[in-house]
Amino acid sequence: MVFQGSSTAISHTGKVRSNNQDSGYCGSSLFVVADGMGGHAGGDVASSLAVHRLKTIDEPFPSTAAAERALRETITDTAAELIETVTRKPELAGMGTTVTALMMVDDLAVIAHIGDSRLYLFRDGALTQITTDHTFVQRLVDSGRITPEEARYHPRRSVLMRVLGDMSPDPEVDTFIMPTQPGDRWLLCSDGLSGVVDDAHISKALAQDMAPARTADVLLKQALDGGAPDNVTIVMVDIGGQHPMFAGTPTIVGSASNPTGIEVPAARPGRGGWLHLKSQAANEPTHFEPAAEFLEELIEEDRRRARWRRIWWFVGFVVILGALAAGVFAGYQWTQTRYFVGTDDDSVVIYRGVQANIGPITLSSPYEDTDILLSDLSILERQAVDETVSARSLADAIAIVDRLRPTEEEE
Repeated sequence: MVFQGSSTAISHTGKVRSNNQDSGYCGSSLFVVADGMGGHAGGDVASSLAVHRLKTIDEPFPSTAAAERALRETITDTAAELIETVTRKPELAGMGTTVTALMMVDDLAVIAHIGDSRLYLFRDGALTQITTDHTFVQRLVDSGRITPEEARYHPRRSVLMRVLGDMSPDPEVDTFIMPTQPGDRWLLCSDGLSGVVDDAHISKALAQDMAPARTADVLLKQALDGGAPDNVTIVMVDIGGQHPMFAGTPTIVGSASNPTGIEVPAARPGRGGWLHLKSQAANEPTHFEPAAEFLEELIEEDRRRARWRRIWWFVGFVVILGALAAGVFAGYQWTQTRYFVGTDDDSVVIYRGVQANIGPITLSSPYEDTDILLSDLSILERQAVDETVSARSLADAIAIVDRLRPTEEEE
């Protein structure tokens, strides 16, 4: 049965990068996103080769098993073609691509995935990430070392653990089958979208129930508004629904849409493969596929970073605590330069400090118990000292007491 529904594909270079290394395909039953890597001289070639080879199997399959087998074999054939291409063009060494593919077979979805492009399912108002990122930070999340939120900003978030490239003729591809139903919205995207627009905003856009093309435009705008440091490719598939049924010529976007075919640009000097660690420029998000020993090096580096982070948190806490303690001490010292006149049980007393308490801590103490009895004061004077009389200094407090002292005539 031919897929019944509506779909769209869109790809954009982004605001920072100079060329588009993403490729996307929107066909009659097959939908693909491929995010190329390997620098200026290889990423676009790798993703283009993957999409052009995969589109040859965009046809009805008699069973999900046949479709799954075709996806696996075609992706493996693509790896062989990448290796053969690098043999002819050594300057492309190190190129690779992610592949996330969705094949519709009746009311079932056959999925193939390698890399960190993503497949989401929006069903009954809830967004679910269907694929698992084959990244270093995802392993850290899975092992409980970091949270998903920390993974979004981790300095190694672009390190890929699995990719379709020229390093292995037998790539490890995830494939599985899921049931689908009318009203489902499937979203395939490169990390140019998922790395900038969070799940909450993606879900909000999908929930508006606009046509796939309009929804893709909204998501692309959000990525561009967020800076779009990488290429952005979006393929949307609606199952059934109120929008027009899919029909017409398959759509190819990104580098694979080059009408003159796949071009191989001259490689820049000094460009390394995935195993060569270098600082990542803001306008060139770099992907790697490290060897096992390099993975251990990255894990140890992450442990060191975590240790230093804990140390700096502790140092910061101690500094803040010290500053607070110093502030409290300075404040207390200031209160001890203040005086006021008050009372105890039966006499007038000069107090040092201020008329306030902080919890159980009293900020004043008796400085001098005068010999003036409260019974010797007038009603107004007694009321005044009962409510305390503030003094500007010790001398001022003594002067206040002297004015309260009864004269010989009063005595």
